[in-house]
Amino acid sequence: MKKVLKYLILILFTITTFGLLYYVNKLNILKSTYFVILSILVLLIWLLVFTRIKSNKTKIVTKVIFSIIACTLSCGYIFSSSYINNTVKFINNITKKNSYQTQSYSVLVSNTSNYNSIEDLIDKNIGFISTNNNLEKVTYKLKDKINYNEVDYEDVTTAILNINSNIDAIVLEDSFIETLEDNNVEFINNSRKIYTFSIKVKKGNVNKVNNINEDPFILYISGSDSRGSISETARSDVNIIVVVNPKTNKILLVNVPRDYYVQLHGTTGIKDKLTHAGLYGLDMSKMTMQDLLDININYSVKVGFDTVVDIVDALDGIDLDIDQALTLKSSDNKKYCKYTVGMNHLDGACALRYARERKSYVGGDRHRGRNQQQVITAIINKLKEPKYLIKYNDILKAAEGTFETDLTYEEITSLVKYQMSNLTDWQIESISADGTDIMTQTYSIPGMTLSVMVPDEQILSDVKIKIKEYMK
Repeated sequence: MKKVLKYLILILFTITTFGLLYYVNKLNILKSTYFVILSILVLLIWLLVFTRIKSNKTKIVTKVIFSIIACTLSCGYIFSSSYINNTVKFINNITKKNSYQTQSYSVLVSNTSNYNSIEDLIDKNIGFISTNNNLEKVTYKLKDKINYNEVDYEDVTTAILNINSNIDAIVLEDSFIETLEDNNVEFINNSRKIYTFSIKVKKGNVNKVNNINEDPFILYISGSDSRGSISETARSDVNIIVVVNPKTNKILLVNVPRDYYVQLHGTTGIKDKLTHAGLYGLDMSKMTMQDLLDININYSVKVGFDTVVDIVDALDGIDLDIDQALTLKSSDNKKYCKYTVGMNHLDGACALRYARERKSYVGGDRHRGRNQQQVITAIINKLKEPKYLIKYNDILKAAEGTFETDLTYEEITSLVKYQMSNLTDWQIESISADGTDIMTQTYSIPGMTLSVMVPDEQILSDVKIKIKEYMK
């Protein structure tokens, strides 16, 4: 019996030892030299414990002690291997190749109508917006459900005016409906959804760099206000360009206001708010940013607002130097966040509320943009600390479900490996585009005057020059 127990311990210890090394190698965040050193150390411990337990010349007391050591190490190795394996699975999950994004649509009818289900609209007139690039997919998907008469309109304002006269219902993309709600469009406030459906839209290509640890690259961060899945199209309420130069160890954060009045990529004529580009998908936002700043974006990250809460909490909070005293209800509505002038330690809920606030500031959206850059800078500074690199599994897990990126598994682990190997002290600079606030019409919602920010061409030129300097 004792002999059987001895060999069971030896088998368990051997499997967990080599299993640990397998998973550490698979994770691939250690520099080759460090991995070799770790492997030699782990194997020497294994050899010492294995021979002491197996040898018939070892005294009973010594065997018992080394058996306890073997069992303890085996438990530690199992826990570590499980932790690493979960990390590998998570990174694979957030970086898995997804060639499509989702667009959700709803069929709206007036509250005064007698229509209560999609079947009530059989052979009725249903309005669509003809400027929708995916109109064919939308109409085809709805025809799978019922037969109807398609009536196309060039803009949503005209379509809404024809409800209950020429058309019985209207089909709008859900994030578009949210935009109309925010602008208090009367019909939207007096309508109801009787059917929802979704389509898949193919994403564009990615312009990767050859070596992410050596070549300067540009990352686009889009902060989505989506109330559904992160994969759904939604307004891009945060638009930040991150210019990273590994050669100089410098990072430039460029904030472009959500209301910036720009020409949406591939359109002509009337311009639109930058935030509305997200209504047509992340690719539209990215390409519009490229057109605006004369740059080539290599990677993109789309995050939901809730991501900030979880990541900041995983980092044990962040410290921000705040320039105006405020008291605001937290984003989860569970407490009040008090901000004092000077350094403040914020948890996730209060950090998100701070990043979202604009009405309390004279500068409005400009001030909010600076606050968002502060939050991102504070997160980056925390991530540079070795103790948080070690627990990066928890940090990435905090973003699960609210985080989408076209970075690959290898690129993410390569960046972590680079930081762990060099402990680089990155220098971070923040700048913002600016302009003049006016009221005018937009491409997405013609017929309505909305608040936009006309770009200051001199400031925009300075931003372009600064980006080029960082990319050298």
